[in-house]
Amino acid sequence: MNKLKTLMTAAVAASLSVTAFTAQARDFRLGLITPQSHIWTQEAEGFAETLAERSGGEHSVSTFPAQQLGTEAQMVQQLQAGSLDMAFLTIAEVSNRIPDFGALYAPFLVEDIDHAAALLRSDTAADLLEMMPSHTGLVGVGYGMAGMRQILSREPIDSAEDLSGLKVRITPFDPIRDFYAAAGAAPTPLPLPAVYDALANGQVDAIDMDYDAIRLLKFYEQADNLVISNHMIFPMVAVISGRVWAQLDGEDREMIRSAMAEHADNVMTRFQENHEAWGQDLRSQDITVNEVGPDFFDDAIAKWEGVWAPKAPSLAKLRETAAELAE
Repeated sequence: MNKLKTLMTAAVAASLSVTAFTAQARDFRLGLITPQSHIWTQEAEGFAETLAERSGGEHSVSTFPAQQLGTEAQMVQQLQAGSLDMAFLTIAEVSNRIPDFGALYAPFLVEDIDHAAALLRSDTAADLLEMMPSHTGLVGVGYGMAGMRQILSREPIDSAEDLSGLKVRITPFDPIRDFYAAAGAAPTPLPLPAVYDALANGQVDAIDMDYDAIRLLKFYEQADNLVISNHMIFPMVAVISGRVWAQLDGEDREMIRSAMAEHADNVMTRFQENHEAWGQDLRSQDITVNEVGPDFFDDAIAKWEGVWAPKAPSLAKLRETAAELAE
């Protein structure tokens, strides 16, 4: 991460011709798509408290969860324009703009949530963040994540063939869409607040989701079949508008970068610490559980790799690093 810290300022300076301003008190605005009760939102608010404390009250952060500022695509536009200062974004939206980030969603890239966290904390993952200023006008300061992805469905899924034609709710981005399309399903993008009703009325047959969201939003009330697969990481990236970054002096940049990175990393730690307990909690509900491994999705994995290996050159290096971390 030291390499990332060193290069961030140079990368932004090269991509934005804005002169740094004298330090001044700021009330920053931070946007998220997650609800108030979600860990991402809790840590965003924790970041606000930390920054206020470390700046002696000079800086504050107002958080806007639950898509109050729009979709992630809209928030990225606001960040690029400088009308939004910061965000916790899914890597999904970044991968729509920088395909290399799609490699982080490679099916079965990691074995479990601890392996996922180790990969996101690696220099290989940090290297990807260096692409952001020149390609998006954003500064990525660190990763968080949601839990590993599982499948919750209205009807049992006992084999890969049961996915055929199934309307599976996904986050709207290419890597996960391509995975479910390769599995023969019908990937169906829906915003998170619409998912409960969509399951209830049959608009979707299944959802791609992590343990925490399934529990928190009680999706198991409308779909009582859980495939535990841990098939993908769902990374988050903490970002700052490049235009805003260019207005900060060196001291404020480091203060904000370090505090924001700490709380993004706290997100990962909290998901690691709770993953097993959340899984046990779901198992205790009145649901059917089917635990599967990579062989369940063999054909889909091969098809996904065929599409994404040429588009995301970082995939090979990420798999290499993941293999080293598993040793």
